[in-house]
Amino acid sequence: MTAPETTTGATLPPPLTGIRVLDFSRIIAGPLCTQQLADLGADVIKVENPDDGDDTRRMTSPSIGGEAHFFLAFNRSKQSLALDPRTADGKAILLALLEDVDVLVENYRPGVMKRFGLDYASLKDRFPKLIYLSVSAYGQTGPMWDRPGFDPVLQAESGMMSLTGAADGPPMRHALSLVDTMTGLQSVAAVCAALLARGQSGQGQHIDLALMDMAVASLGNAGLFYLCSGDQPKRAGNSHMTSTPTNLFDTADGPIYMALGTNRLYGQLCRDVLDRPDLVDDPRFKEPADRLANRPALFEILEEIFAAKPRDAWLKRMRHLPAGPVRMVGEALESEEVAARGMVATVEHPVAGPVRVIGSPLNFSASKLRPYAPPPTLGQHTSAILKERLGYDDARIAALKASGAIGGE
Repeated sequence: MTAPETTTGATLPPPLTGIRVLDFSRIIAGPLCTQQLADLGADVIKVENPDDGDDTRRMTSPSIGGEAHFFLAFNRSKQSLALDPRTADGKAILLALLEDVDVLVENYRPGVMKRFGLDYASLKDRFPKLIYLSVSAYGQTGPMWDRPGFDPVLQAESGMMSLTGAADGPPMRHALSLVDTMTGLQSVAAVCAALLARGQSGQGQHIDLALMDMAVASLGNAGLFYLCSGDQPKRAGNSHMTSTPTNLFDTADGPIYMALGTNRLYGQLCRDVLDRPDLVDDPRFKEPADRLANRPALFEILEEIFAAKPRDAWLKRMRHLPAGPVRMVGEALESEEVAARGMVATVEHPVAGPVRVIGSPLNFSASKLRPYAPPPTLGQHTSAILKERLGYDDARIAALKASGAIGGE
């Protein structure tokens, strides 16, 4: 059983139908990129070490039927090829597959693919139409090019962590891998742009995408705060460095969060929700700069008002405003609106059985997305890929398995 088609009413095939991807990535950023390419219709072959595969296959519990939740999160709709690129036979298989591959994605430390003889410089003349995406911590050039790096370290180094946490507390990392996730999202845009450019020029190219670059780019208005003023933006906890009132507020039975930084939104809050039009014209709160300067006084007033009624009563009155309940992860994933948008789906895994996965946020009016298929077991498609793509027979496949060049089924 696979999930139903995810784009209601669409009739055209997925946008990347016919695009073939060879995926050497692991952990989050690269696998998220190739999972999205698969959702968009690309045929993705995930190349994994025959012994233990993607590092996330061995991550800690929870797991379903022995399949780690971390791996399941970023690898649906792919085929797994268990292969050792360090062997002559393994490399020969990869070179043969590259004859009709459009995109190669890798996120090893710079230099690893060169040791395999599979770096862009080694492949570009033989495969001039190949789009080659390298995702690394610090990029292929610069003084840090050879260093490893993981998401929370990059949150720290980029300044992102300095913005997170209570105003009077220490810097704090975000619990989610935001840098990895944003890099995965940007990488899809880069690949699609390169495919478009290739359609115009006939040439492939190398894309150098660094997690550190992505972290710096994500600083956005906070980065411009510094570049325009020379000052470090201050941590504001659940509030915001400039927008007020933006914060978490406790009601009689649970917290809500609202972000109402403009005069229009603040006025609607005071008049429509709180029945306190006097707060609009109060000189302490009249303009955004006034509200920021007098934030403690404004928050004290709002906290007293919100504590008088239950959460749902307030949210009913605030439906036209950017405000919502503070939910646990489970509450969010089981909510009516998440279900209505098809953001949680069920796939039938060959080992784990029914597995619920988070869906794609992409919806097109005309193009379908690929129906979700389960993340593969290690080497699940090795024999099928060699037979269907390269014409290998059973005897040759058995010999390759015996030599250690390939593994899996």
